[in-house]
Amino acid sequence: EIHTNEKEVTEKEVTLHLLPGEQLLCEASTVLKYVQEDSCQRGVYGRLVCTDFKIAFLSDDDCALDNGESQFKNKVIGENDITLHCVDQIYGVFDEKKKALFGQLKKYPEKLIIHCKDLRVFHFCLRYTKEEEVKRIVSGIIHHTQAPKLLKRLFLFSYATAAQNSTATDPKNHTVMFDTLKDWCWELERTKGNVKYKAVSVNEGYRICERLPAFFVVPTPLLEEDVLRFQGHGIPIWCWSCHNGSALLKMSALPKEQDDSILQMQKSFLDGIYKTIHRPPYEIVRTEDLSSNFLSLQEIQTAYSKFKQLFLIDNSTEFWDTDIKWFSLLESSSWLDIIRRCLKRAIEITEYMEAQNMNILLLEENASDLCCLLSSLVQVMMDPHCRTRTGFQSLVQKEWVMGGHCFLDRCNHLRQSDREEVPVFLLFLDCVWQLVHQHPPAFEFTETYLTVLSDSLYIPIFSTFFFNSPHQKDTNMGRESLDTQSKPLNLLTVWDWSVQFEPKAQTLLRNPLYVEKPKLDKGQRKGMRFKHQRQLSLPLTQSKSSPKRGFFREETDHLIKNLGKRISKLINSSDELQDNFREFYDSWHSKPTDYHGLLLPHIEGPEIKVWAQRYLRWIPEAQIVGGGRVATMGKLLEMMEEVQSLQEKIDERHLSPVSLQAEAPCLLRNSVRLSSLFPFALLQRHSSKPVLPTSGWKALGDDEDLAKREDEFVDLGDV
Repeated sequence: EIHTNEKEVTEKEVTLHLLPGEQLLCEASTVLKYVQEDSCQRGVYGRLVCTDFKIAFLSDDDCALDNGESQFKNKVIGENDITLHCVDQIYGVFDEKKKALFGQLKKYPEKLIIHCKDLRVFHFCLRYTKEEEVKRIVSGIIHHTQAPKLLKRLFLFSYATAAQNSTATDPKNHTVMFDTLKDWCWELERTKGNVKYKAVSVNEGYRICERLPAFFVVPTPLLEEDVLRFQGHGIPIWCWSCHNGSALLKMSALPKEQDDSILQMQKSFLDGIYKTIHRPPYEIVRTEDLSSNFLSLQEIQTAYSKFKQLFLIDNSTEFWDTDIKWFSLLESSSWLDIIRRCLKRAIEITEYMEAQNMNILLLEENASDLCCLLSSLVQVMMDPHCRTRTGFQSLVQKEWVMGGHCFLDRCNHLRQSDREEVPVFLLFLDCVWQLVHQHPPAFEFTETYLTVLSDSLYIPIFSTFFFNSPHQKDTNMGRESLDTQSKPLNLLTVWDWSVQFEPKAQTLLRNPLYVEKPKLDKGQRKGMRFKHQRQLSLPLTQSKSSPKRGFFREETDHLIKNLGKRISKLINSSDELQDNFREFYDSWHSKPTDYHGLLLPHIEGPEIKVWAQRYLRWIPEAQIVGGGRVATMGKLLEMMEEVQSLQEKIDERHLSPVSLQAEAPCLLRNSVRLSSLFPFALLQRHSSKPVLPTSGWKALGDDEDLAKREDEFVDLGDV
């Protein structure tokens, strides 16, 4: 219920669209929203409102801010809406000086600048707004976006309660949610891992560990009391099985103890666990200790903080002033180098599993950050099922949501600790984008799908990214309540894309160039069984035999000395490992790519690029009208349409239904006019080239030199 009089409600209902459970908190009229690309010289008047879900600007002239041509409108978030969770920083301008705004203000700014986590920048002029309204709207926005919150105060719960009786669409959309024992058994069967591993329900009701999901998979010989011993710590948990029998496992480290008797118990416990997973029929286990010899969360946080500043551009002048040193700033952020390191480590793990037939055990303090990142990347590279849309969504559910990644803390949704805010999931999406960019036909989804998935991190009507663990979600949804009268809340999942997009817009999430693997009949499958297995494996010149099993005693001694915190690399020297990696990497890239088999990215310097669609989409100066990959895609799709049309004429099947692949081009037919950052920037507005500041002219040289340089245009999409 909105606490306003009837006249105001009727008036606002025409322009302000409220979701179920959404309440208006404060507003200000006669606010001028500046147009970013015009160096804050022009704008549109309207009302600035703040609800318990979003900040919204309502233009007095609806046509002024809406070009009317958008075919990719989000049904939940408008072009001028910012969810409260999407606000990154708020700045005020006082006498032409920009200052960050926090807490209670003694003086209120004449301009308000909002930096968003999806990298949009909004400028609002409050000079013509009543003083009381300025105080109310600025204080309200600062409080509701920056003050620490309680979990139960999230809009997620208000929405779920208000929308309880609304008609729900299919929330799963064929995505495996991994919230039942049946789902885990299905995944075991799909990957042929059910011979050596079993799904267990020992944690049902979260009676052992609140960090683990209710159901998970462990090696078959593992006893229930082993899981109980240290509340799930020190237990090898199954992630995925390769076609050759090797598996990807993860383990959370045992708690650090000072007491000698407890240390001795941990030694004997680890000894028993490693004996279990080292015996036949299990392959040799190689442990990757991610806490000691890989990225730190602090490195990721620092790198992204520097990196995002390149795209939070206030106006054209600032863009052109930083343009000259843009590449050096990009390199100094180290973000692309972190992506390269993640991809390289994933390729190394792939080599151990594929070429050396080894099991990999990922070890991390809670196995919920870098474990999620690497295990997911390895599966995207090795399992073509994870490159389909439902397969990828199921992967995120399995490794991130059920894997206990702390989305609530890592996205800082409650604003309780800036130190805990680390974009680990965004780093994963960026790594996947590198693969999508390099091998487009291998993926059923597009880069647009990845971009809107990253945006969905900050939309609090979906439960997917707003909890730290399955236990936290189930507890707060009322599923564990003893009160049988209270009905558990049904929260939306982000995988139901119909909530955000119309069917026509959803076609942009599907890759029209993706070709599904042809299904063979039983006779063909029998004859090609061995060949199919080799297709999935690496085309190495010679397969290496597994190391001998006599290493176990040495491994146990090492564990006793280091309590499992630092485990030796087990087999070869670092030089030999590097040689194996290089041979594996070069050999794969020297052969034709099988898009339904193993997929490795290029990781050389120039091959790791900036995800232009996500990071540059709100900067008009970075767009190319009728250029970039969009134009190329448009031409390819036109050719596909023509080929399909000719095929239909040949086959005389004029009445056959048109496939989805042929429907996608209709959104790209005007590719000559579309921006290179389509579909987020449809058309270049007002002017294709902004006026350069004086500093820009000096850097470029005289007029004659400028004329020569005009054609030297760099497509930032290929940076």
